[in-house]
Amino acid sequence: MNTPHIKRLGLVDYLPTETAMKNFTATRDAETPDELWLVEHPPVFTLGQAGLEAHLLHATQIPLVKTERGGQITYHGPGQVVVYMMLDLKRRSMMIREWVRRIEGAIILTLAHYGIQGVRKDGAPGIYVGQGIHEGAKIAALGLKIKRSCTYHGLSFNVDMDLAPFLHINPCGYVGLETVDMKTFGVQAEWAEVAELLAQHLIAQWQADESLA
Repeated sequence: MNTPHIKRLGLVDYLPTETAMKNFTATRDAETPDELWLVEHPPVFTLGQAGLEAHLLHATQIPLVKTERGGQITYHGPGQVVVYMMLDLKRRSMMIREWVRRIEGAIILTLAHYGIQGVRKDGAPGIYVGQGIHEGAKIAALGLKIKRSCTYHGLSFNVDMDLAPFLHINPCGYVGLETVDMKTFGVQAEWAEVAELLAQHLIAQWQADESLA
């Protein structure tokens, strides 16, 4: 069974990382090993391919980058785990909708490890808080791009962030959507620890016969 290679890149700028993802995907072939990149970005807003700049509500000093991924606008910053997934869906005979469900399952299992209930929301990819005063708030976002049956871009998972920049946008295009992180629930966890656990859950979902959550 193919096991994606994990690259732990740490804090890296967004644009060079996006360029590296594009180059990796453009030059890979049927024998290229799959990879997961674990990264953290300096503050940046990213706008999906069909995204509307109107969802950036206020001018800020934070740069806005237009990307090829799906979805609307989101924010990346320190204290957020970003996982970029360079995966060959054809190799696993997997449809993108199934892989999105499995990504969400990996996030749900990671949150459960820390005592946080994560749930899916029909028609709104990502993971949301399932109970309590923050029920319905978003804690993880997804945005993928597919070329020649291969994925790139990925997910963002909020661990211990300055959440204020989310107030400058309609997160993922939803007006008034609350955004939270693990710290909101009193969870004190190291970025590297959460990133590693999430990566292992993603690999398990990639290799499983069916979604594990």
